[in-house]
Amino acid sequence: MNKGKVTLVGAGPGGKDLLTRKGAAALAAADAVVFDRLVGADILDLIPPHAEKIDVGKQNNHHPVPQDEINAILVRLAGQGKDTVRLKGGDCFLFGRGGEECEYLRAHGVPFEVVPGVTSALAVPAYAGIPVTHRDYCSAVHIVTAHARAGKALSIDFDALTRLNATLVFLMGLTALEQVTDGLLGAGMAADTPAAVIQNGARGNQRKVVATVGTLAQEVRQAGLKSPALIVVGRVCALSDALDWFTPLPLHGKTVAVTRPRERAGTLADKLRQLGANVVEAPCIRTVEYERPDGLQAALGQRWDWAVLTSPAGVQALVHALARLGRDLRALWGCRFAAIGPGTKAALQEYGITADLCPQTYDSAHLAEALLQAAQPGQRVLLLRAGQGSPAVPDALRQAGFAFADVPLYRTEPCLDKADTLRDLLAQGALDVVTFTSASTVHGFVGAVGRQAAEHANFTALCIGAQTAAAAQGYHMQVQIAKHATIDDMVAALKEE
Repeated sequence: MNKGKVTLVGAGPGGKDLLTRKGAAALAAADAVVFDRLVGADILDLIPPHAEKIDVGKQNNHHPVPQDEINAILVRLAGQGKDTVRLKGGDCFLFGRGGEECEYLRAHGVPFEVVPGVTSALAVPAYAGIPVTHRDYCSAVHIVTAHARAGKALSIDFDALTRLNATLVFLMGLTALEQVTDGLLGAGMAADTPAAVIQNGARGNQRKVVATVGTLAQEVRQAGLKSPALIVVGRVCALSDALDWFTPLPLHGKTVAVTRPRERAGTLADKLRQLGANVVEAPCIRTVEYERPDGLQAALGQRWDWAVLTSPAGVQALVHALARLGRDLRALWGCRFAAIGPGTKAALQEYGITADLCPQTYDSAHLAEALLQAAQPGQRVLLLRAGQGSPAVPDALRQAGFAFADVPLYRTEPCLDKADTLRDLLAQGALDVVTFTSASTVHGFVGAVGRQAAEHANFTALCIGAQTAAAAQGYHMQVQIAKHATIDDMVAALKEE
């Protein structure tokens, strides 16, 4: 068997938006991934489903998997012929023991590659409005580890650091904050030198305290900042308020769970992140396409005047089902297409189909109403949708006397992959908003966290429309409804709140 390669990938300080394209490509091609504690959850979601995942998450003074065992895991996986990614927070070679791992791999004849990552030492201050160099303040930056073995003093030359007249960035140093500030003051640094601590840097739940070397430790204690955090010392910290572009974003500080299926989550999650939110992608349902949808083959042998689709997932399921039959959308030649809303309309457009009908209000009841107004007597309607679809459209067609066929292309089922994450956030009171794009996402969420937790938690249920809101209200959730049933209107509603 050929030996696999190990690729060390720096994951950056936050989510996937700060992961390099080369790092993402390495993840997509991985047979196995060995990852650390501080890697963002949305980056872990990029790991291919077939890849072996090994969590070696190190915490401060508590290493569940010792370094020598990590080294052995990498060699073992490579020996099995697996192309392995060693996924490390920040940059691989900055206090990440990446060099040691490369030496071990080389000694055991394992080929390796290093993909640098965005280091928190530079990115986190940037997200807090602190340029680590500025020609009006300083022309150098020094990065120092403030991590010491349990029970031992820091081994830092504070006298040398104080003489540098440079920005100082201390990583892994919150537990040693007083030792750092006392050391700098003892070495002669002025007590009024600006300084800052930044927690959860470059993430939507980032917090910061900007003070002076003399007051920083006390103010951080009062603010209750916790790890992961870094310390910045230097005159550039005085620019933090003026240059802070991240904290003023309208959704900064909000933790928002996105519950729609994984393949559909990206659009909403990305829009929320761009507005500063701390986004938790927690799919509560998954879409399962039917391999051979009942009735589709027979329907294709008949003439239809209208093809009606009620979700983007339905469009994709239709295209896939036709492909399995050796057909494509030309099988519906002559049909006019009705789409329930702009998302479904856009999904059709991706395949070169322009929707002929889209109601002004994007739900099944209004789709049925618009369809009855547009269809001519005697025309035949083909419904292509989920197996558990709303009865509004078929009921309306039946009552109006239209001939129709209702072909289920897929079903939705509960997804519990992130149930533990959601329960933990609810227990901590850390979840501000949960987004729901269908009644099934509401039921899936309740199934994941438990009815009692869902009914008694203090969060806003942001719903795409009235039917979804009704499902949420059935569990006594505090509901907010988008003006129109679109992702953009959901985001707008959250901004207004």
